[in-house]
Amino acid sequence: MRSSARKRVSNLIRKDAMKEAVKSYRALIAAKKMDDAKKALPGLYQAIDKAAKKGVIKPNTASRRKSRLSRLIVS
Repeated sequence: MRSSARKRVSNLIRKDAMKEAVKSYRALIAAKKMDDAKKALPGLYQAIDKAAKKGVIKPNTASRRKSRLSRLIVS
């Protein structure tokens, strides 16, 4: 139980970091700040990749999210 509680805290930190990165990125897209959004994209990718590496999300989920989020700049 103790180890699962520690892992849960670690997973929540990774997941929250990922969610915050996505939220701020989507806010930039909504505000039509495409240059800032392009600059925020590497940080977003880093947060998603770290979550996938630690097993918080699956690798295919990470790829799908990165793909869908990067498409927002183009459209």
